[in-house]
Amino acid sequence: MNYDVAVIGGGVSGLATAYALQQRGHRVALLERQVRTGGNAISERIGGFLMEHGPSSLNAAIPEAQALAQTLGLDKQRLELSPDVRYRYLLRDQRLHRIRAHPLGFATSDYLPPRARLRMLAEFLVPAKAGGPEESVAEFWSRRFGRQFAELVIDPLVGGLFAGAAAELSMPAVFPALLKMEQRYGSVSRAVLAKRRRGGRMPGRRLYSWRDGMQTLPDALRVALGETVKLGVAVRRIRPMASGYRIECGAGSVQARCVVLATQPHVAATLLDGLDADGAEAAASIDAPPLATVFLGYRREQVAHALDGLGYLAPSAEQRTLSGALFASSMFAGRAPDGHVAFSAYLGGARAPQLAQAPSEELITMARAEFRDLLSVRGDPVVARVRQWPRGLPQYRLGHDAKVANLRAAECRRPGLFLTGNYLTGLSVASCVTSATETAARVHAFLTDRAGDIPGTGTAPERSATAYAAASNG
Repeated sequence: MNYDVAVIGGGVSGLATAYALQQRGHRVALLERQVRTGGNAISERIGGFLMEHGPSSLNAAIPEAQALAQTLGLDKQRLELSPDVRYRYLLRDQRLHRIRAHPLGFATSDYLPPRARLRMLAEFLVPAKAGGPEESVAEFWSRRFGRQFAELVIDPLVGGLFAGAAAELSMPAVFPALLKMEQRYGSVSRAVLAKRRRGGRMPGRRLYSWRDGMQTLPDALRVALGETVKLGVAVRRIRPMASGYRIECGAGSVQARCVVLATQPHVAATLLDGLDADGAEAAASIDAPPLATVFLGYRREQVAHALDGLGYLAPSAEQRTLSGALFASSMFAGRAPDGHVAFSAYLGGARAPQLAQAPSEELITMARAEFRDLLSVRGDPVVARVRQWPRGLPQYRLGHDAKVANLRAAECRRPGLFLTGNYLTGLSVASCVTSATETAARVHAFLTDRAGDIPGTGTAPERSATAYAAASNG
Protein backbone atom coordinates (compact mmCIF):
# COMPACT_ATOMS: atom_id res chain seq x y z
CA MET A 1 0.00 0.00 0.00
CA ASN A 2 1.00 3.64 -0.44
CA TYR A 3 1.34 6.03 2.48
CA ASP A 4 2.52 9.55 3.12
CA VAL A 5 4.84 8.33 5.87
CA ALA A 6 6.17 4.97 7.02
CA VAL A 7 7.45 5.03 10.60
CA ILE A 8 9.78 2.14 11.37
CA GLY A 9 9.89 1.27 15.06
CA GLY A 10 7.07 1.07 17.62
CA GLY A 11 8.75 2.39 20.75
CA VAL A 12 7.65 5.66 22.35
CA SER A 13 9.58 7.66 19.71
CA GLY A 14 7.91 5.94 16.78
CA LEU A 15 4.45 5.94 18.33
CA ALA A 16 4.59 9.62 19.24
CA THR A 17 5.89 10.57 15.77
CA ALA A 18 3.18 8.55 14.03
CA TYR A 19 0.49 10.01 16.27
CA ALA A 20 1.60 13.61 15.64
CA LEU A 21 1.64 13.01 11.88
CA GLN A 22 -1.73 11.28 11.92
CA GLN A 23 -3.17 14.21 13.86
CA ARG A 24 -1.93 16.48 11.06
CA GLY A 25 -3.95 14.46 8.57
CA HIS A 26 -1.22 12.34 6.95
CA ARG A 27 -1.67 8.69 5.97
CA VAL A 28 0.79 6.84 8.19
CA ALA A 29 1.93 3.25 8.61
CA LEU A 30 3.90 2.29 11.71
CA LEU A 31 5.91 -0.89 11.20
CA GLU A 32 7.03 -2.79 14.31
CA ARG A 33 8.81 -6.15 14.16
CA GLN A 34 7.72 -7.21 17.65
CA VAL A 35 4.20 -8.35 18.55
CA ARG A 36 3.81 -5.43 20.96
CA THR A 37 4.60 -1.73 20.94
CA GLY A 38 6.30 0.41 23.58
CA GLY A 39 9.94 -0.66 23.29
CA ASN A 40 11.48 -0.94 26.75
CA ALA A 41 8.57 0.87 28.46
CA ILE A 42 7.16 -2.31 30.00
CA SER A 43 5.12 -2.29 33.23
CA GLU A 44 4.14 -5.64 34.73
CA ARG A 45 1.77 -6.43 37.60
CA ILE A 46 3.07 -9.27 39.76
CA GLY A 47 0.78 -10.26 42.64
CA GLY A 48 0.01 -6.68 43.65
CA PHE A 49 3.49 -5.37 42.84
CA LEU A 50 4.25 -3.28 39.76
CA MET A 51 7.61 -3.81 38.08
CA GLU A 52 8.99 -1.27 35.63
CA HIS A 53 11.24 -3.22 33.28
CA GLY A 54 12.54 -0.01 31.74
CA PRO A 55 11.95 3.68 32.59
CA SER A 56 10.14 4.40 35.84
CA SER A 57 9.07 8.06 35.64
CA LEU A 58 8.82 11.23 33.55
CA ASN A 59 10.09 14.73 34.23
CA ALA A 60 7.25 17.26 34.40
CA ALA A 61 9.64 20.03 33.38
CA ILE A 62 9.41 18.81 29.75
CA PRO A 63 6.07 20.12 28.44
CA GLU A 64 5.63 18.05 25.26
CA ALA A 65 5.15 14.78 27.15
CA GLN A 66 2.63 16.38 29.50
CA ALA A 67 0.69 17.84 26.58
CA LEU A 68 0.63 14.49 24.79
CA ALA A 69 -0.58 12.66 27.90
CA GLN A 70 -3.29 15.24 28.41
CA THR A 71 -4.44 14.91 24.79
CA LEU A 72 -4.63 11.14 25.25
CA GLY A 73 -6.81 11.56 28.36
CA LEU A 74 -4.27 10.19 30.85
CA ASP A 75 -4.48 12.94 33.49
CA LYS A 76 -6.91 11.01 35.70
CA GLN A 77 -4.40 8.17 35.94
CA ARG A 78 -1.45 10.43 36.74
CA LEU A 79 0.56 9.94 39.93
CA GLU A 80 2.83 12.61 41.37
CA LEU A 81 6.03 11.75 43.20
CA SER A 82 5.19 10.96 46.82
CA PRO A 83 5.77 13.84 49.29
CA ASP A 84 7.49 11.29 51.52
CA VAL A 85 10.44 11.29 49.10
CA ARG A 86 12.52 13.94 50.86
CA TYR A 87 16.08 12.70 50.50
CA ARG A 88 18.61 11.24 48.11
CA TYR A 89 21.10 8.60 49.23
CA LEU A 90 24.68 8.16 48.09
CA LEU A 91 27.21 5.54 49.10
CA ARG A 92 30.59 6.48 50.56
CA ASP A 93 32.93 4.37 52.71
CA GLN A 94 30.51 1.47 52.35
CA ARG A 95 27.56 3.19 54.01
CA LEU A 96 24.61 5.22 52.77
CA HIS A 97 24.56 8.96 53.43
CA ARG A 98 21.25 10.84 53.50
CA ILE A 99 21.16 14.15 51.63
CA ARG A 100 18.27 16.60 51.55
CA ALA A 101 16.66 17.21 48.15
CA HIS A 102 17.61 20.89 48.24
CA PRO A 103 20.21 23.01 46.39
CA LEU A 104 22.24 23.25 49.64
CA GLY A 105 21.76 19.59 50.50
CA PHE A 106 25.34 18.63 49.72
CA ALA A 107 26.71 21.64 51.61
CA THR A 108 24.88 20.64 54.81
CA SER A 109 25.36 16.87 54.58
CA ASP A 110 28.39 14.98 55.87
CA TYR A 111 28.54 13.02 52.61
CA LEU A 112 31.22 15.24 51.09
CA PRO A 113 34.46 15.77 53.03
CA PRO A 114 34.82 19.33 54.46
CA ARG A 115 37.38 20.39 51.84
CA ALA A 116 35.11 19.15 49.04
CA ARG A 117 32.20 21.17 50.48
CA LEU A 118 34.29 24.33 50.59
CA ARG A 119 35.44 23.76 47.01
CA MET A 120 31.85 23.21 45.93
CA LEU A 121 30.74 26.50 47.52
CA ALA A 122 33.58 28.27 45.72
CA GLU A 123 31.99 27.45 42.35
CA PHE A 124 30.68 31.02 42.27
CA LEU A 125 34.28 32.19 41.84
CA VAL A 126 35.22 29.90 38.94
CA PRO A 127 35.17 31.82 35.65
CA ALA A 128 33.10 30.52 32.76
CA LYS A 129 35.06 28.64 30.13
CA ALA A 130 35.54 30.52 26.88
CA GLY A 131 35.85 28.07 24.01
CA GLY A 132 38.38 25.27 23.85
CA PRO A 133 38.01 21.53 23.25
CA GLU A 134 34.92 19.52 24.13
CA GLU A 135 34.80 18.56 27.79
CA SER A 136 33.73 15.26 29.26
CA VAL A 137 31.11 15.30 32.01
CA ALA A 138 33.82 14.54 34.56
CA GLU A 139 36.04 17.37 33.31
CA PHE A 140 33.26 19.98 33.46
CA TRP A 141 32.16 19.14 36.99
CA SER A 142 35.75 18.84 38.23
CA ARG A 143 36.54 22.27 36.80
CA ARG A 144 33.51 23.95 38.30
CA PHE A 145 32.92 22.08 41.58
CA GLY A 146 36.13 20.18 42.26
CA ARG A 147 37.44 16.67 41.66
CA GLN A 148 35.83 15.10 44.74
CA PHE A 149 32.40 16.47 43.84
CA ALA A 150 32.76 14.98 40.35
CA GLU A 151 33.84 11.61 41.73
CA LEU A 152 31.39 11.37 44.65
CA VAL A 153 28.31 13.03 43.16
CA ILE A 154 28.45 13.21 39.36
CA ASP A 155 30.02 9.78 38.79
CA PRO A 156 27.17 7.92 40.57
CA LEU A 157 24.56 10.25 39.04
CA VAL A 158 25.79 9.49 35.53
CA GLY A 159 25.93 5.78 36.34
CA GLY A 160 22.32 5.84 37.53
CA LEU A 161 20.70 8.11 34.96
CA PHE A 162 22.67 7.17 31.86
CA ALA A 163 24.32 3.82 32.77
CA GLY A 164 27.50 5.57 31.67
CA ALA A 165 30.96 6.67 32.79
CA ALA A 166 31.42 10.40 33.48
CA ALA A 167 34.94 10.43 32.03
CA GLU A 168 33.65 9.09 28.69
CA LEU A 169 30.43 11.05 28.20
CA SER A 170 30.21 14.37 26.37
CA MET A 171 29.15 17.35 28.47
CA PRO A 172 27.58 19.22 25.50
CA ALA A 173 25.55 16.12 24.59
CA VAL A 174 24.51 15.05 28.11
CA PHE A 175 24.01 18.38 29.93
CA PRO A 176 23.67 21.10 27.27
CA ALA A 177 21.41 23.23 29.50
CA LEU A 178 24.09 23.44 32.20
CA LEU A 179 26.62 24.72 29.68
CA LYS A 180 24.15 27.44 28.72
CA MET A 181 23.70 28.27 32.43
CA GLU A 182 27.44 28.67 32.81
CA GLN A 183 27.63 31.02 29.85
CA ARG A 184 24.57 33.06 30.84
CA TYR A 185 25.15 33.40 34.58
CA GLY A 186 28.88 32.72 34.80
CA SER A 187 28.14 30.04 37.40
CA VAL A 188 25.90 26.98 37.70
CA SER A 189 25.19 27.84 41.35
CA ARG A 190 24.01 31.33 40.42
CA ALA A 191 21.74 29.83 37.78
CA VAL A 192 20.17 27.39 40.28
CA LEU A 193 19.59 30.13 42.85
CA ALA A 194 18.04 32.36 40.19
CA LYS A 195 15.66 29.54 39.31
CA ARG A 196 14.74 29.08 42.97
CA ARG A 197 14.00 32.80 43.32
CA ARG A 198 11.62 32.51 40.37
CA GLY A 199 9.78 29.69 42.15
CA GLY A 200 11.30 26.79 40.19
CA ARG A 201 11.47 23.33 41.72
CA MET A 202 14.31 20.85 41.65
CA PRO A 203 13.99 18.25 38.81
CA GLY A 204 13.77 15.30 41.20
CA ARG A 205 10.63 16.79 42.77
CA ARG A 206 8.85 17.04 39.42
CA LEU A 207 8.75 13.37 38.54
CA TYR A 208 5.46 11.67 37.78
CA SER A 209 4.03 8.46 36.36
CA TRP A 210 0.64 6.77 36.00
CA ARG A 211 -1.36 4.34 38.10
CA ASP A 212 -0.42 1.38 35.88
CA GLY A 213 3.12 2.53 35.16
CA MET A 214 5.06 3.85 32.21
CA GLN A 215 3.51 1.42 29.73
CA THR A 216 0.36 3.52 30.04
CA LEU A 217 1.70 6.06 27.54
CA PRO A 218 2.65 3.71 24.68
CA ASP A 219 -0.51 1.67 25.24
CA ALA A 220 -2.64 4.80 24.88
CA LEU A 221 -0.77 5.81 21.73
CA ARG A 222 -1.25 2.32 20.31
CA VAL A 223 -5.01 2.51 20.85
CA ALA A 224 -5.21 6.02 19.39
CA LEU A 225 -3.30 4.96 16.26
CA GLY A 226 -5.54 1.95 15.63
CA GLU A 227 -4.88 0.22 12.31
CA THR A 228 -1.97 2.56 11.61
CA VAL A 229 0.16 0.14 13.68
CA LYS A 230 1.37 -2.99 11.86
CA LEU A 231 2.84 -5.54 14.27
CA GLY A 232 5.16 -8.42 13.44
CA VAL A 233 6.57 -6.58 10.42
CA ALA A 234 10.34 -6.92 10.06
CA VAL A 235 11.81 -4.32 7.72
CA ARG A 236 14.66 -5.78 5.65
CA ARG A 237 15.63 -2.93 3.38
CA ILE A 238 14.65 0.56 2.27
CA ARG A 239 14.95 1.42 -1.42
CA PRO A 240 14.57 4.92 -2.91
CA MET A 241 12.01 5.16 -5.70
CA ALA A 242 10.74 7.86 -8.03
CA SER A 243 7.63 8.16 -5.84
CA GLY A 244 9.43 8.05 -2.50
CA TYR A 245 10.64 4.84 -0.82
CA ARG A 246 9.88 1.15 -0.97
CA ILE A 247 10.14 -0.54 2.42
CA GLU A 248 10.84 -4.23 1.90
CA CYS A 249 9.52 -6.42 4.70
CA GLY A 250 9.55 -10.11 5.46
CA ALA A 251 6.33 -10.58 3.50
CA GLY A 252 5.67 -7.93 0.90
CA SER A 253 6.50 -4.24 0.85
CA VAL A 254 5.16 -0.80 1.68
CA GLN A 255 5.58 2.40 -0.31
CA ALA A 256 5.72 5.84 1.28
CA ARG A 257 6.70 9.33 0.33
CA CYS A 258 8.69 9.65 3.58
CA VAL A 259 10.36 7.25 5.98
CA VAL A 260 11.04 7.87 9.66
CA LEU A 261 13.59 5.60 11.35
CA ALA A 262 12.55 5.36 15.02
CA THR A 263 14.69 2.37 15.93
CA GLN A 264 17.69 1.62 18.10
CA PRO A 265 20.96 2.95 16.63
CA HIS A 266 22.28 -0.44 15.51
CA VAL A 267 19.04 -1.08 13.61
CA ALA A 268 19.16 2.40 12.09
CA ALA A 269 22.73 1.68 10.95
CA THR A 270 21.60 -1.49 9.18
CA LEU A 271 18.69 0.26 7.44
CA LEU A 272 20.84 3.24 6.45
CA ASP A 273 23.37 0.94 4.82
CA GLY A 274 22.90 1.44 1.11
CA LEU A 275 20.98 4.68 1.65
CA ASP A 276 23.50 6.90 3.40
CA ALA A 277 26.95 5.49 4.19
CA ASP A 278 28.01 8.37 6.47
CA GLY A 279 24.80 8.18 8.47
CA ALA A 280 25.10 4.40 8.77
CA GLU A 281 28.64 4.74 10.12
CA ALA A 282 27.58 7.38 12.65
CA ALA A 283 24.65 5.32 13.94
CA ALA A 284 26.76 2.16 14.17
CA SER A 285 29.33 3.96 16.33
CA ILE A 286 26.81 4.72 19.09
CA ASP A 287 27.23 1.99 21.70
CA ALA A 288 24.49 0.72 24.04
CA PRO A 289 26.04 -1.62 26.65
CA PRO A 290 23.91 -4.38 28.22
CA LEU A 291 21.80 -3.47 31.25
CA ALA A 292 19.82 -5.51 33.77
CA THR A 293 17.00 -4.65 36.18
CA VAL A 294 16.39 -6.76 39.29
CA PHE A 295 12.99 -6.22 40.91
CA LEU A 296 12.56 -7.39 44.51
CA GLY A 297 9.50 -7.17 46.75
CA TYR A 298 9.51 -7.65 50.54
CA ARG A 299 7.22 -7.34 53.53
CA ARG A 300 7.78 -3.95 55.15
CA GLU A 301 8.93 -5.47 58.43
CA GLN A 302 11.79 -7.19 56.59
CA VAL A 303 13.41 -3.82 55.81
CA ALA A 304 14.87 -1.66 58.57
CA HIS A 305 15.71 1.32 56.34
CA ALA A 306 13.33 4.32 56.33
CA LEU A 307 13.10 4.27 52.49
CA ASP A 308 12.38 8.00 52.52
CA GLY A 309 14.11 8.81 49.23
CA LEU A 310 14.12 8.00 45.53
CA GLY A 311 16.74 5.32 46.14
CA TYR A 312 20.51 5.29 46.26
CA LEU A 313 23.48 5.54 43.90
CA ALA A 314 27.00 4.19 44.24
CA PRO A 315 30.22 5.86 42.99
CA SER A 316 32.53 3.67 40.92
CA ALA A 317 35.19 3.90 43.62
CA GLU A 318 32.98 1.94 46.03
CA GLN A 319 33.28 -1.08 43.68
CA ARG A 320 29.71 -2.24 44.25
CA THR A 321 27.94 -4.63 41.92
CA LEU A 322 24.86 -2.40 41.69
CA SER A 323 25.14 1.06 40.18
CA GLY A 324 22.13 1.92 42.32
CA ALA A 325 18.54 1.13 43.20
CA LEU A 326 15.15 2.84 43.27
CA PHE A 327 12.76 2.61 46.22
CA ALA A 328 9.88 2.00 43.82
CA SER A 329 7.12 1.73 46.41
CA SER A 330 8.25 4.99 48.06
CA MET A 331 8.13 6.93 44.79
CA PHE A 332 4.58 6.22 43.66
CA ALA A 333 1.46 4.72 45.21
CA GLY A 334 0.37 1.24 44.12
CA ARG A 335 3.84 -0.15 43.41
CA ALA A 336 3.50 -2.73 46.22
CA PRO A 337 0.60 -4.26 48.20
CA ASP A 338 -0.23 -2.80 51.61
CA GLY A 339 2.42 -3.72 54.13
CA HIS A 340 5.03 -4.39 51.44
CA VAL A 341 7.84 -2.50 49.70
CA ALA A 342 9.47 -2.81 46.28
CA PHE A 343 12.94 -2.11 44.87
CA SER A 344 14.42 -1.91 41.39
CA ALA A 345 18.17 -2.55 41.25
CA TYR A 346 20.37 -1.81 38.23
CA LEU A 347 23.50 -3.57 37.00
CA GLY A 348 25.68 -3.34 33.92
CA GLY A 349 25.87 -0.40 31.56
CA ALA A 350 29.21 1.14 30.61
CA ARG A 351 30.53 0.61 34.13
CA ALA A 352 30.27 -3.20 34.09
CA PRO A 353 28.58 -4.54 30.93
CA GLN A 354 29.52 -8.14 31.71
CA LEU A 355 27.44 -8.11 34.92
CA ALA A 356 24.21 -7.56 33.01
CA GLN A 357 24.78 -10.82 31.15
CA ALA A 358 25.09 -13.01 34.25
CA PRO A 359 22.39 -15.67 34.88
CA SER A 360 19.20 -14.31 36.46
CA GLU A 361 19.68 -16.19 39.73
CA GLU A 362 23.15 -14.70 40.14
CA LEU A 363 21.79 -11.20 39.57
CA ILE A 364 19.09 -11.75 42.20
CA THR A 365 21.71 -13.03 44.65
CA MET A 366 23.88 -9.93 44.02
CA ALA A 367 20.98 -7.56 44.62
CA ARG A 368 19.83 -9.38 47.75
CA ALA A 369 23.34 -9.31 49.20
CA GLU A 370 23.68 -5.57 48.65
CA PHE A 371 20.25 -4.79 50.08
CA ARG A 372 21.04 -6.92 53.11
CA ASP A 373 24.25 -4.97 53.64
CA LEU A 374 23.07 -1.42 52.90
CA LEU A 375 19.34 -1.46 53.74
CA SER A 376 19.27 -4.11 56.47
CA VAL A 377 16.89 -6.32 54.52
CA ARG A 378 16.21 -9.69 56.20
CA GLY A 379 14.84 -12.93 54.79
CA ASP A 380 13.69 -13.99 51.35
CA PRO A 381 11.89 -11.66 48.95
CA VAL A 382 8.18 -12.14 48.27
CA VAL A 383 8.82 -11.39 44.59
CA ALA A 384 12.03 -11.58 42.54
CA ARG A 385 12.19 -10.83 38.81
CA VAL A 386 14.97 -9.98 36.36
CA ARG A 387 14.90 -8.14 33.05
CA GLN A 388 18.05 -8.27 30.93
CA TRP A 389 18.48 -5.88 28.04
CA PRO A 390 21.19 -7.03 25.58
CA ARG A 391 21.33 -3.40 24.46
CA GLY A 392 20.79 -0.80 27.14
CA LEU A 393 21.01 2.98 27.03
CA PRO A 394 22.89 4.62 24.13
CA GLN A 395 26.10 6.28 25.29
CA TYR A 396 26.59 9.96 24.43
CA ARG A 397 30.37 9.71 24.39
CA LEU A 398 32.80 12.46 23.40
CA GLY A 399 32.11 13.47 19.82
CA HIS A 400 28.41 12.58 20.08
CA ASP A 401 27.20 15.94 18.81
CA ALA A 402 29.23 15.46 15.61
CA LYS A 403 27.55 12.08 15.08
CA VAL A 404 24.12 13.63 15.58
CA ALA A 405 24.98 16.41 13.13
CA ASN A 406 25.99 13.74 10.61
CA LEU A 407 22.70 11.91 11.09
CA ARG A 408 20.72 15.13 10.80
CA ALA A 409 22.60 15.93 7.60
CA ALA A 410 21.49 12.56 6.24
CA GLU A 411 17.97 13.98 6.23
CA CYS A 412 19.17 16.58 3.70
CA ARG A 413 21.40 14.19 1.76
CA ARG A 414 18.47 11.80 1.36
CA PRO A 415 15.27 13.91 1.08
CA GLY A 416 12.26 12.23 2.63
CA LEU A 417 14.30 10.25 5.18
CA PHE A 418 14.07 11.24 8.88
CA LEU A 419 15.47 9.89 12.13
CA THR A 420 14.30 10.05 15.73
CA GLY A 421 15.06 8.10 18.90
CA ASN A 422 16.78 8.17 22.26
CA TYR A 423 20.27 7.93 20.75
CA LEU A 424 20.04 11.45 19.29
CA THR A 425 19.17 14.20 21.76
CA GLY A 426 17.77 12.72 24.97
CA LEU A 427 17.45 9.34 26.69
CA SER A 428 14.34 9.89 28.79
CA VAL A 429 10.79 9.10 27.69
CA ALA A 430 9.89 12.79 27.91
CA SER A 431 12.88 13.71 25.73
CA CYS A 432 11.82 11.07 23.19
CA VAL A 433 8.37 12.65 22.99
CA THR A 434 9.95 16.07 22.44
CA SER A 435 12.20 14.70 19.71
CA ALA A 436 9.26 12.88 18.11
CA THR A 437 7.22 16.09 18.08
CA GLU A 438 10.07 17.95 16.38
CA THR A 439 10.57 15.11 13.88
CA ALA A 440 6.88 15.12 12.98
CA ALA A 441 7.09 18.88 12.37
CA ARG A 442 10.03 18.36 9.98
CA VAL A 443 8.19 15.60 8.12
CA HIS A 444 5.06 17.72 7.84
CA ALA A 445 7.09 20.67 6.53
CA PHE A 446 8.75 18.41 3.97
CA LEU A 447 5.46 16.96 2.75
CA THR A 448 3.88 20.40 2.55
CA ASP A 449 6.86 21.92 0.77
CA ARG A 450 7.17 19.02 -1.66
CA ALA A 451 3.45 18.57 -2.35
CA GLY A 452 4.08 18.59 -6.08
CA ASP A 453 7.59 17.16 -6.13
CA ILE A 454 8.97 13.64 -5.95
CA PRO A 455 10.98 12.85 -2.79
CA GLY A 456 14.06 10.69 -3.07
CA THR A 457 15.13 11.89 -6.53
CA GLY A 458 16.87 15.12 -5.57
CA THR A 459 14.66 17.14 -7.94
CA ALA A 460 14.17 19.87 -5.34
CA PRO A 461 16.89 19.45 -2.71
CA GLU A 462 17.10 23.13 -1.90
CA ARG A 463 13.41 23.35 -1.07
CA SER A 464 13.50 20.23 1.11
CA ALA A 465 16.54 21.55 2.98
CA THR A 466 14.76 24.87 3.51
CA ALA A 467 11.70 23.16 4.92
CA TYR A 468 13.89 21.01 7.15
CA ALA A 469 15.71 24.04 8.55
CA ALA A 470 12.49 25.96 9.15
CA ALA A 471 10.88 23.05 11.01
CA SER A 472 14.04 22.41 13.05
CA ASN A 473 14.02 26.02 14.21
CA GLY A 474 10.44 25.77 15.38
